[in-house]
Amino acid sequence: MPAEFIKLYEENPDPKRIRHIAEILRDGGVVIYPTDTVYGIGCDITNQRAVERIAKIKGVNPKKHNFSFICSDLSDIAQYTRVIDKPVFKMMKKAFPGPFTFILEASSHVPKIMQMNKKTVGIRVPDHNVPRMLVEELGQPILTTSIHDEDDVIEYSTDPELIFEKYQNLVDVVIDGGYGQNVASTILDCTGPEVEIIRQGLGSLEDIL
Repeated sequence: MPAEFIKLYEENPDPKRIRHIAEILRDGGVVIYPTDTVYGIGCDITNQRAVERIAKIKGVNPKKHNFSFICSDLSDIAQYTRVIDKPVFKMMKKAFPGPFTFILEASSHVPKIMQMNKKTVGIRVPDHNVPRMLVEELGQPILTTSIHDEDDVIEYSTDPELIFEKYQNLVDVVIDGGYGQNVASTILDCTGPEVEIIRQGLGSLEDIL
């Protein structure tokens, strides 16, 4: 059965549709959704079968691939990370919600829920109502990874209708939130003595220092 194609506007997402999509995530569904950067593909972090489905769609090994968690705000983060240094926490307060992914040391809770030996976790709080409301409705973070495009020029898929065409038989829902960006989030590794830019994306480190 092809995926549902559901239109949701960032300004005022329909709560009934948010509840419906959260229910699909709760049941092990895989959903493609807009963020403040590129479109992402995600599932409930506690559903191992759904995590494996995403890994298969992306053609990656779930034990080796670095997925990120989308959280609705900073209060979600404590149970998934070890103690965060004050300077890093200050940066996160400035950065979130926004186009950043912070790589942090994972708490012991992460390997248990992911059923894989993860020492680090990527944390993301996008500046977009749709994924944040989905996380709030679901009651826990969404495991996420970006939708890449096979095109040589365009790195990421930006048109929700084309995304639907391509993924409609692989996922359960594609959310149409309008055209996405073609630049991903900036990834900051905060596990060492210095903050290291792993990938320069939409977010500028200078803005949050």
